[in-house]
Amino acid sequence: MLMMSKTGKLPIRCTRHPGASTDAPDEGSRRSTSEGSGEAGGEGVVRAGASLPLLPSCLSSRAGTHRPPPFCALRDASAGHALTAPQESVVMDGDADYGKVEDVVGCHVEDAVTFWAQNVSRYNDLLKLSCALAEACPRANAVFGTPDFSKIYGGCFSEDGCWYRCMVQRVVNNEKCQVLYIDYGNSEVLNRSDIVEIPPNLQCPSVAKKYALWGLQIPTHQNLNMFDQGKKFLSSLVFEKEIKIRHKAKHKDGTIIAQAECEKIDIGEEVAKAGFAAKCTPPGNTKDAEEKKPDVVENQHRKIKLTVPLLINRSGHTLYSESRGYFDQVAASTRNRNFTGNRMFAPKEKMLASTSVSDTSLADIRPDQKLSEEKEVLRREHVNLLQRQKELELKVQQLKCELQREKEASRKTAESFEETLRTYIGTKMRSLAAKVKALKEVRHTSKNSCFGEQLSEAIKVVTEGCLIVPCSLEKLQKIWTEYDLAQERIQLCRNVDERDELITKRDEVQQNLYSAVEELILEVDQLPLSERSRTLQELSASLEMVYGQGSEADDSEEIFQQFFKWKNVKMKKLICVRNDTDTALQILADWFSGIVKCFDLMSEASSDLEEVVGNLDEILKKVELAICEELDTDLHEYDETEKGIIMSTYNKVIHKVCQEQSMITVIKNRYLASVEFKKQAEEWLNRRPDINNLLLIKKTVKSLKAQLRWKLVEKNNFEESDDYSEFEMTRIKEEIADLRNRVLQGISKEQEEYEKLTHLVQKWFPELPLLYPEAGILNFMNSGGLLTYSLERDLLDAEPMKELSTKRPLVCSEIQGQKVLLKGYSVDVSSEAKVIERVAKYHRAWNQQKERSGLLQLLFLLFCKSDPLVYLMVPYYPGASLGALQADTPLTLEEALKVMKGVAQGLQTLHGANIVHGSLHGNNVFAVNRKQGIVGDFDFTKSEEQRAAANTMVVGTLSLVSPELKMGQPASPASDMYAYGCLLFWLCIQNQEFSTKEDGTPEVDVVVMDDKVKSLLLNLFCCNRLTAEQVLRHNCFLVVDAVLVSPQPGEEYKPCEEHDSEKTDGKKNVIK
Repeated sequence: MLMMSKTGKLPIRCTRHPGASTDAPDEGSRRSTSEGSGEAGGEGVVRAGASLPLLPSCLSSRAGTHRPPPFCALRDASAGHALTAPQESVVMDGDADYGKVEDVVGCHVEDAVTFWAQNVSRYNDLLKLSCALAEACPRANAVFGTPDFSKIYGGCFSEDGCWYRCMVQRVVNNEKCQVLYIDYGNSEVLNRSDIVEIPPNLQCPSVAKKYALWGLQIPTHQNLNMFDQGKKFLSSLVFEKEIKIRHKAKHKDGTIIAQAECEKIDIGEEVAKAGFAAKCTPPGNTKDAEEKKPDVVENQHRKIKLTVPLLINRSGHTLYSESRGYFDQVAASTRNRNFTGNRMFAPKEKMLASTSVSDTSLADIRPDQKLSEEKEVLRREHVNLLQRQKELELKVQQLKCELQREKEASRKTAESFEETLRTYIGTKMRSLAAKVKALKEVRHTSKNSCFGEQLSEAIKVVTEGCLIVPCSLEKLQKIWTEYDLAQERIQLCRNVDERDELITKRDEVQQNLYSAVEELILEVDQLPLSERSRTLQELSASLEMVYGQGSEADDSEEIFQQFFKWKNVKMKKLICVRNDTDTALQILADWFSGIVKCFDLMSEASSDLEEVVGNLDEILKKVELAICEELDTDLHEYDETEKGIIMSTYNKVIHKVCQEQSMITVIKNRYLASVEFKKQAEEWLNRRPDINNLLLIKKTVKSLKAQLRWKLVEKNNFEESDDYSEFEMTRIKEEIADLRNRVLQGISKEQEEYEKLTHLVQKWFPELPLLYPEAGILNFMNSGGLLTYSLERDLLDAEPMKELSTKRPLVCSEIQGQKVLLKGYSVDVSSEAKVIERVAKYHRAWNQQKERSGLLQLLFLLFCKSDPLVYLMVPYYPGASLGALQADTPLTLEEALKVMKGVAQGLQTLHGANIVHGSLHGNNVFAVNRKQGIVGDFDFTKSEEQRAAANTMVVGTLSLVSPELKMGQPASPASDMYAYGCLLFWLCIQNQEFSTKEDGTPEVDVVVMDDKVKSLLLNLFCCNRLTAEQVLRHNCFLVVDAVLVSPQPGEEYKPCEEHDSEKTDGKKNVIK
């Protein structure tokens, strides 16, 4: 690749010379610019291993076109010597006289004071040598036996494979010799096969000379590291740089002792200053007088080098015309430089004359200015013509190289074609056999997996085997709707006369419904509902594995027809392709049968060879085309239209499957309801339920309550009598306890009877509350099964909780070993119904999941006869509230997360039932056994907003009231989640100090806590808060063991003010 030198005079191209050390890439070339004097210019110096832009086509090596050696510091081709010698004979310039001043370019460094360099005027000599070596060496004989150490050979440089002149320095072994490249100064070890004899005309003196710096020597004590550094230092000063040499002396081995300068820098002084060499007394001065020569000689010598030779012979034809393009390019570079203001080169005579008239004034210039200008114009034209000549030569050389490459490519192509033709039949048959083998595998696979059969079978299943809706189902649906309407009318009726008429009409409809139910049961028993449902499920699962999830199907009934039409077209095409393949293979098999007879020497049958062979190429072509067409015909590759047909068919099948599954589900549900109705109807069809059993239980409980009251009076009287006895008092207390347990057992039976009646009212006889209003069935149902009139506070051994009764009466009692708390609420006529409604709603929410609801269980709701109070009975777990635990033994982080997960579950239960707690604080959240979190109940006499605004909504110094509540907005599930987040924050920070924002929200980022918990809190204190369901899925609760532990009653902890406790066992386990 061409590049301009630093002086801008000529494009140069440079790579490594033999043995040079460089960091350039291994592709064999690197760019280099030669440092030289801008004043004197410089000739190109060629070194082994470099590559020239183009050289004559005669340079042909063993591998084809030979890459000629490059040059490193070519300055100006016009400064070289004219190539006047014959092409077959190379003439070398002789050594200059001692004492002269010459310009050289360093090409190799041996140590800190010794280097090799080439004269800048010897470029064309190196060019000729490279051409001749490239032509002669590949055909020359290798050197065997004992080499002549004084003879010049040709050596193949190991790095670029090009030929250079060398001399053998020593014999390493029978196969290798160490050689010195005499034109470059470097050496290497070569195989003997890479050293050849060269013609006598190439046995001329070396181009490179060995120089030693004047007055310097290597110290004897210098170590290896210093030696290498000195070598690198001198290389940086001389390698590929133009140097001015002043000859001082000459060693016997030919080494020239000289003073070297580069850009007015004394190289010897620089080496000495750097400490890599020591000054010494120079050897005998051979020609010291020459140092005192005037500088004019030096200047003249420098200017002589700038002459522009005419590279033409006497007949007007240039030598080595192949290189014209390159030299034209050099001339063009020179012309461009002249146009940009650089000084022009003049003929040799004019340059010499200029030295003698340098001090002449302008007045002494010849007056014939016009003649001088014309000469200048002619000179420029001459330079331009030379430049053009060199450009053309370079272009010719490039074209010849391209032609050579094309010839080589054509030769290789012809060889490839010849090889292909030689192995064509074998290759063709192997390829055909491989394709036949692949075709067999494809057909075997296609045979096992029939095209479109899965969808075809699915269509058959959903169309031919579809169940029909039973005829009795529609009739049953109609009668059942009429029956439900009759029941609803009875339930809403308040008139006695109208009630009886509605009951009579209901009974008639019930008889009709019973008959319809029997008819449906008989008809459905004949249907294979379970088998059909299982078949549809398996079909849907198998189709989803192949086609994925289905989408909405088209209502068109032509989808299945379109699918079968497309499938038939696809199969016909495949059958046609397979028939063509079978026919082509049969023709080929018949041909092989005929050709066997033709080559059978024992066969007497004679046949025409042309007739037997026939058109084999055409047969093979048809077979190959047929096989390839069948291989390309993949039934399982579809375009967009075909994919649309398949997916539409699949969606339609899935739609029909879902429709039939829904119908089967309806039939099954109605069938099960019919069986249940028939079972119940057989029991109550001809009779009516009554409340006699309930009244009997009430009567028994009433009698037991009377006995209990008498015993309580007897106990009180005995305590004040003078005949007091501990034994008698113990007997009375045992009788009281027995009576109290019998009363509670009677109340439990009463509750069970109420539940039976409630079931009959809801399912069969809505008229029972109207027929027996004295039983209080509606009140029991409206309270969610909590309300009881038989249980009274006075009958219990209640102990007032004065320390907790700041807001409402609270008493503690014990039922069968478990402590319970009775919370008294003051009510009037207007608020009583509201309290019962709220209690019932809360209890129904708990009843959905019972112990897993995360809520405190409500046991009973009872009225006080003497006071306008309603008592709510709940389990009592003293000291289990968060406030009490944190004041005594704070929860660990793991315990706190377990507890708060249960609290989140309780909030999810409430919010799912559309209930806002509004009173979540430290005394109303419980950690049973420090593991199970429970949300306590709230004040049922207050609304959500009233509960949220209470002064108990604070924990420590942190307010639990959300920012939106402070702004007057109504309570919501989000405000409950804010209070939840505050409680979690309070549990996690322990005794850390914290600050709050302007809206009262705590600053979470500044507090030290677990990153997962901090992430949860940030999402609970923002505007768009997490719901309870989302909190339960948060990653900080994933590892928390949420197994609920049944609380142990009677644990003694420090009581807290607002205490509600949860009971994990059912009500039936409390009162038996």
